[in-house]
Amino acid sequence: MAQEPTIAPLDAFCAQYARLIEWLHAEAKGARWGLARNRFAEALRRSAEKRYGGARAGAAEVEAYLKSLHLEDLALACACGEGLEAAWEFFIKHFRQELRAAARAILRASGAGDEIRAEELADSLYAELYGVSPTGSGRRKSLFEYFHGRSKLSTWLRAVLAQRHVDLLRTSWRTVSLETEEGEQSYKVSAGSPSELRGNKWSPHPLARRADSQQADPDRERYIARLDAALSAAIARLAARERMLLACYYVDQLTLAEIGRTLGEHESTVSRQLDRIRRELREAVTQTLFRGAPARDGHGPEPGLDEAQVELAFEYALSDWPFDLSRALSKGEAAVDPPEK
Repeated sequence: MAQEPTIAPLDAFCAQYARLIEWLHAEAKGARWGLARNRFAEALRRSAEKRYGGARAGAAEVEAYLKSLHLEDLALACACGEGLEAAWEFFIKHFRQELRAAARAILRASGAGDEIRAEELADSLYAELYGVSPTGSGRRKSLFEYFHGRSKLSTWLRAVLAQRHVDLLRTSWRTVSLETEEGEQSYKVSAGSPSELRGNKWSPHPLARRADSQQADPDRERYIARLDAALSAAIARLAARERMLLACYYVDQLTLAEIGRTLGEHESTVSRQLDRIRRELREAVTQTLFRGAPARDGHGPEPGLDEAQVELAFEYALSDWPFDLSRALSKGEAAVDPPEK
């Protein structure tokens, strides 16, 4: 028997939650943009579908979730996605300078900041935010459709901007040859590989630079602390051999060829193993941030972060995160492989 979808199709969703949608539309002040109630209902349904995925949720749970959203931000994003002029005028007036300030901070963190490039990076989002139709006709597809109201619109925009910057960097990263010895084949690796580590401190990107200590987001330190704890826990769960590979490459700074000779493996095999470990660590950290943390050591529980907040946490880590890898690996060794008595 096929499983009944968690969130009903749009018509049924509107019928089921008609009074709630009317109330949410009023709370969001959607009428000031001329935003139709059915368009706002679509945005609400997308958000609920994204939140629950294939998990089951009762009507009361869905109602509580929808009431928890940043409704005015969601209505503004929805109205801008519809191309409503009043909403766009408000968005440009209130978010343009904030986007440019965020772009300056992102570029400054990567050591490539200047006013013109910051404006170009920020303004490059507008075409996608406004939306275009792939076929040149029909309804436009706006980037705003990916905003679900779980975070503030300003937080989501900073995360999108950070991702755009990373995407641009990836297209320009050059490849360099690894050191080869004794006639072994030269392999190519990205010189700007994300999550690159070197030495005892982790700088998640080799282009990362220390940003100004004055930061606009008061949650910055909290996000970095959450990221630090999540990564430390993920490293502690690694197998002994995986921790050994990280220590050889990132702490002892051995080449892939040197590690390969020690283990009796080819450097390309070592490279693939390190790449797998990095990917698994990133996924483990992301899932930990989504789940949150229970109360412990006299501190209250930490709620899970949403997608935009997780992306923002990683973006902040690019600019200022002196992660002590040696300490994390030592803790992992004690936690996973206690000495025999």
